[in-house]
Amino acid sequence: MRDDMGTFRVDVELENPTRPGQRRTLKAVLVDAGAELSWVPAEVLESLGIERYNRWRFRQADGTILERWTGAAFVHVAGKRTSDDVVFGEPGDLVLLGSRTLEGLNVRIEPVTKRLVDAGPAPAAAAA
Repeated sequence: MRDDMGTFRVDVELENPTRPGQRRTLKAVLVDAGAELSWVPAEVLESLGIERYNRWRFRQADGTILERWTGAAFVHVAGKRTSDDVVFGEPGDLVLLGSRTLEGLNVRIEPVTKRLVDAGPAPAAAAA
């Protein structure tokens, strides 16, 4: 789904790696390659039993610092799956798909069509 400002959104499914099979769907999640981690409402992650295990600090565009909990989740987008740390979003936080998750899914943003497309073969070290 495309927004007026040139950004776009995708549907995302989340799953607890320790409880495979149960998923929660988030509709129209903002794709934000400028964000390191993906942000998900805390109640969604809690409903899946995802454990809070690390506290991160984030700097907002206006320079203020936020602290949020993170936890591990399987993230499903466009028929692909990756595991990643996701942020337990608080009320007022954006819900978004960040750059680390995009990289784990091995997708890139197609700038003309505003879609996620396969990134192709990943770089690898050559044998000596």
